[in-house]
Amino acid sequence: MAFRPLGDRVLVKRVEEESKTKGGIIIPDTAKEKPQEGEVIAVGPGARDEDGKHIAMDVKVGDRILFGKWSGTEVKIEGDDLIIMKESDILGVLA
Repeated sequence: MAFRPLGDRVLVKRVEEESKTKGGIIIPDTAKEKPQEGEVIAVGPGARDEDGKHIAMDVKVGDRILFGKWSGTEVKIEGDDLIIMKESDILGVLA
């Protein structure tokens, strides 16, 4: 993929949730909520503080993250539905 986020932005691909409950009930696509978990696809170089010093990013490509329900901007790149968000929109990294 030929996309590189700028500043402290991150490109994320949502991780699809299971379409069946533990009890075996199949959930239709229209009833599913969008997952708040994703995988980092690309990371920008990081932000700059008021003095112009570089602030390194805390996430890296391949990290699985949790983010807020309304975080980021949804985009379509090369047929994939992705989200571009600021690093501050990320709630945490899953171990």
